[in-house]
Amino acid sequence: MGSSPWATRPPFRRWAYLVLFIIALVCIVPFHSSTFLSSVFLQSSPQEFARRSQILSKCAYIRSKPGPPPNFHDRTQSDRYADSENTPPVLVRNATIWTAANDGHEVLNGDLLIHRGLIKAIGNVPLSLIRQVESKHGKLEVVDVHGAWVTPGIVDLHSHIGVGSVPELNGASDTNSRKAPILPWLRSIDGLNTHDASYELAIAGGVTTAQILPGSANDIGGQAFIMKLRPTAERSPSSMLLEPPYTLNGSHFDHSLTPRWRHMKHACGENPSRVYGMTRLDSGWNFRAAYDSARKLRDAQDDFCAKAESNSWDDLAGNAFPEDLQWESLVDVLRGRVRLSVHCYEAVDLDGIVRLTNEFEFPVASFHHAGETYLVPDLLKKTWGGTPAIALFASNFRKKREAYRGSEFAPRVLAEHGIDVVMKSDHPVVNSRYLLHEAAQAHYYGLNPALALLSVTYTPATAMGMGHRIGMLKAGYDADVVIWSSHPLSLAATPTQVYIDGIPQLSHPGRHVAKGPTTSPRTPDFDSEKVAAVAHEGIPPLEPRSVKGALFVNVSGLYMRGGGSTGVARISEKVGSVGVEDGRVVCVSQCSDFAQGAADIVDLEGGTITPGLTSFGAPLGLVEIRLEPSTNDGSVYNPLDGDLPAILGDTIMRAQDGLMFGGQNLLLAYRGGVTTAITAPSGTFLQGVSTAFSPGAAHANVKNASVVDEVALHVGISMSSRIGVSTQIAALRNMLFGEGGDKVLRRVRKGKITLVVDVESADIMATLLRLKDEYEAHSGRELRMTFAGATEAHLLAYEIARAGVSVIVTQSKPFPSTWEQRRILAGPPITQESLVTALLKAGVNVAIGVIDEYNARNTRFEAGWFLLTSNGFIDRATALALATTNLEKALGVQREMPQDLVAYRGGDVFEFEAKVVGVISETLGRTDLFV
Repeated sequence: MGSSPWATRPPFRRWAYLVLFIIALVCIVPFHSSTFLSSVFLQSSPQEFARRSQILSKCAYIRSKPGPPPNFHDRTQSDRYADSENTPPVLVRNATIWTAANDGHEVLNGDLLIHRGLIKAIGNVPLSLIRQVESKHGKLEVVDVHGAWVTPGIVDLHSHIGVGSVPELNGASDTNSRKAPILPWLRSIDGLNTHDASYELAIAGGVTTAQILPGSANDIGGQAFIMKLRPTAERSPSSMLLEPPYTLNGSHFDHSLTPRWRHMKHACGENPSRVYGMTRLDSGWNFRAAYDSARKLRDAQDDFCAKAESNSWDDLAGNAFPEDLQWESLVDVLRGRVRLSVHCYEAVDLDGIVRLTNEFEFPVASFHHAGETYLVPDLLKKTWGGTPAIALFASNFRKKREAYRGSEFAPRVLAEHGIDVVMKSDHPVVNSRYLLHEAAQAHYYGLNPALALLSVTYTPATAMGMGHRIGMLKAGYDADVVIWSSHPLSLAATPTQVYIDGIPQLSHPGRHVAKGPTTSPRTPDFDSEKVAAVAHEGIPPLEPRSVKGALFVNVSGLYMRGGGSTGVARISEKVGSVGVEDGRVVCVSQCSDFAQGAADIVDLEGGTITPGLTSFGAPLGLVEIRLEPSTNDGSVYNPLDGDLPAILGDTIMRAQDGLMFGGQNLLLAYRGGVTTAITAPSGTFLQGVSTAFSPGAAHANVKNASVVDEVALHVGISMSSRIGVSTQIAALRNMLFGEGGDKVLRRVRKGKITLVVDVESADIMATLLRLKDEYEAHSGRELRMTFAGATEAHLLAYEIARAGVSVIVTQSKPFPSTWEQRRILAGPPITQESLVTALLKAGVNVAIGVIDEYNARNTRFEAGWFLLTSNGFIDRATALALATTNLEKALGVQREMPQDLVAYRGGDVFEFEAKVVGVISETLGRTDLFV
């Protein structure tokens, strides 16, 4: 790969290199006779001697195992130390330090000294060392954290940050190549965008290091690279890399160096099949053919080296070392010099890769997504070279067939089988800013807290071959450190400061934080659910046990609808017991007579009973497996895309007509405390009429399964549409100012039903407000309007309030996915206000929703996120209203909603300690128990 530099070097340097080559030969090549010396040294010209020496050096190098050099931890400053930053040493005082050592069980109370990009001391920092550092640098920054938790920087094993650029733009979408299914020669570094808006957001979540993988469109998508997320003075992708392999820019480098790990992405299953129109059978052959090509090249190299090392130079006369730029990285996989990340969900795909590893004898570092790994732990242990780590989502399942059997209990089950667990983001699928929240959810569902924290720190660092320098707080390691506002596994834990390479990253440390508990959450008992998930291979029965009456005891608090400024009021702080019958509360506290009956007695262990939540934004009941059309209602016809079929006439589609009950997402939402789902048809411009229904109903003909048949009319105005915004607005204006049409549209014109507009851009919202004024002046009637999504609504919050427009925020964790969402209000720790608090303070009626079906079950945690990040502005009643009364007002629900209640065992609705154990459903006239 390129001509030898030997001939261009000055003569004195040539002889210096000859001496070095002789020393290398003595160390590398065993020789036992003067014949060897004679043939290698005495009978060779300087040029031939150099050629042979280079060959022998390369042969030794390709067999060397990657890792840190022997003297790595003798370093006095990091190779990434940025002297130009003029970074002072930092002493973090009075910290509760989770180090990741001792299998994640070591917690030190003390100090942490950071200097020259390294951790210098931890725990009890000697005063003599502090004075030594001060004397050399002249300044020491002391940060007293008053007992706050300190952890290593969060490590993301699976990210596309920088290659899948944010905001998403056609000119900066470099995640996948669609040229061929086998592309091991491609490299993510060649598409890394240094202007990605995600870097700052990820750092605000404590993420300091990420492995940047190619996408999963290919069986072999290419090589991955590890990067630190902080901006550098050079502003280049190369300057962000952590330990780039020496092969990055060719094959001419010092082969006496200890090799560094390389990284590569494989994918199997649906993604490559969907992109290339092939089957798993095709993928299996693609892998085998590629590895056979690599094996042939490896064997040719080994034969060549065997001859060189046996002094058979005559056989190599005129021959160069066998190389092929396309296949050399895959050869390194066979040599065990690549940390391989494999995207595989199902047992069939996992089995195929395990067989492949044994056929060609190469290791796998980690399986990713890996939804069914918890069902086949013994298969994983058959992987050649050792059991891979398993990188998982916490709850993002069921969007495609191969993900349908994924389980929230997978991390716990795998850990119980002694398999390393990693929680990952697949950024931007999950915004990597909230990677720690993935670990917190895994802990909630039973993963040991030490393993949960390890899953985003030391375990991924080890899986990517970087456990010698990141993922742990230890003297000599990189100074990637996060100080947290609360216990890292608590809901909405927020960094107060993040150090990468010893450099502070947050501009306002400690100013904008979420206050939460300082101790690890006492998580619920999910033992029976875990067993059921495995026994039923990921599709356990989720239907509740319905009873006529029940008595809930040890109840610490009762909230109900009605009263108070929010429409949700706390009835009692010391309830004791609550008796229910036919879905209604019949006694509170004084329930001794009720207890004499045959009612089920449910101990809430200090838990609470609160109003059931209402879900909006996700197509619950219309979509079961998002990427499987046969399981969905489908998208409604968009009249702006072409001529509307005559048979439809003026009819507007109604979600009620396409509802499907009993789906996994629907029942999990019900088990998560969602007692009403309000769903609109899926579509672009003219979406249709939403409906409100009970997720606990078995089918549409169950009495009261439909709560409100027709809720609101929904349209979408977006810059992402194929149709221009001005055309969309013109069409909406024509709908409003015209005559006739569907009866729902006529009711919108009369102000009797709400027009809900899916909109993200502040500029489009401003136009809609002008349209509202224009219509009301023309008609003399009120146009009831609500914005949904509304990422940029904070930019005109007071104008929205004056117009009487409600806002439904559907991203509790804001992310600028598209251009029209780019002006987000990031929330703590970047900004004090979140979108919800900013709108509430302006006087807007605010509600929340979720956009993904799988996330509907987490609605209570989404509301809790706003509660905890509001700096005390939002109380519990207001947080409940966000997903109940405020939401119903925003959607224009005019009837009094049923008094459906949810019983939480062990804690409050917004705490990780609480578990839903029952729904008291006035809607269905029964009590449903999950115990």
